[in-house]
Amino acid sequence: MSRWGLLPEDVLAQLRTREWLNAENLRGRLSGDRPFPIRIALKAPTGAQALADLEHFRRFIESWRHWPNPGQVDWQTKKFLQLGEQALPVAVQIDSMPALIAVLGSKAEARKQRWEQLMRPLLSIDARLSTVLIKQLSVLESMAPDDSALLAQLLPQLHRGMGQGAYLRSLPLKGVDTKFVENYHGLIEALADRLHDGSVTERGGLLNWLNCIANPSGWLLVRPLCRQGRDRLAGLPVLQMDTRTLQSYVLPASRILIVENKQSGYALPELDDTIAVFGGGRNTAWMDTEWLKQKSIAYWGDIDSWGLTILSDARRRQPHLQALMMDEVTVLEYRNRMVDEESPQTRLPEYLTEAEQQLFERMQSRHYEKTRLEQERLAPDYIRACLRNWHCL
Repeated sequence: MSRWGLLPEDVLAQLRTREWLNAENLRGRLSGDRPFPIRIALKAPTGAQALADLEHFRRFIESWRHWPNPGQVDWQTKKFLQLGEQALPVAVQIDSMPALIAVLGSKAEARKQRWEQLMRPLLSIDARLSTVLIKQLSVLESMAPDDSALLAQLLPQLHRGMGQGAYLRSLPLKGVDTKFVENYHGLIEALADRLHDGSVTERGGLLNWLNCIANPSGWLLVRPLCRQGRDRLAGLPVLQMDTRTLQSYVLPASRILIVENKQSGYALPELDDTIAVFGGGRNTAWMDTEWLKQKSIAYWGDIDSWGLTILSDARRRQPHLQALMMDEVTVLEYRNRMVDEESPQTRLPEYLTEAEQQLFERMQSRHYEKTRLEQERLAPDYIRACLRNWHCL
């Protein structure tokens, strides 16, 4: 493309890239946040430029004389010393979305018709939904027409509190499956909020507005380490609980042992009046609960940058917890079993003790040559001795 004299194909390429295929700009044009007109300067040449490339100069003028909508092209008459008076196209202006679609051709027209097909059943409910549908245009375009019709069938059924404290999947809907509700959760939330004048947002989102509870997530394993604990948990040797349940359910033991990895949790010995919670990895969110403040808590994880970071985050939530087997004594005992951490994090965690901070920094500086000691590499007799010491405190 020449530095001067944009041709129609150059302008069409700009319109496609900047206006039609740029999702943010397109939504802005459709909603009116980026008002029309679109005006593109055609970089008309100076006399010297025209003389330097007469072929391009003639092509530049001739091509714009054949632009399908002549009224969109702004022409100005200029006098050139050696070329005389010339009528030059200086800009093209698109005044509306229909005009833009017409310029871009059949593919743009087909896309517009698909929008209309998808929006029609929803706008028949309430024309105000158009603003939401434009903002959610990429989601809308991913839908099949049948999904659009199903969405129109769903929206009138939704009302505040209808979930009655159950999961979203158990909503009492007619003709619409609840997996559909999960798949289009964000779009449904935005449309319902518009239909109900912002009350969905005021209630904190669709789940709260419907009075539904979130699906369980953040699963951890719970293992009573004594007979009394198993009896209090219906005789079960291992349970799986999600984060929300653990936050609200008081585990029936005075000591809670939190273990980073799953396999290490299975290897724990019997400990009186102790329940282990393990396999959560970086999930410490479940520890944001009042009942843990009344328990004696220990934490055991890998000795590496991420293990010490998780320990710091756990202590932030429960400052009285005690770290086990995450010290220099353990590192020196099993130094020959250390490996290198693949993707360490470098920021010093905030809630480590002074000794733990020193250990973190020494691991970072390769003071021990290697940078990671996994829980699984500790010998069972060493683990039992450390746990007994904690238990006797």
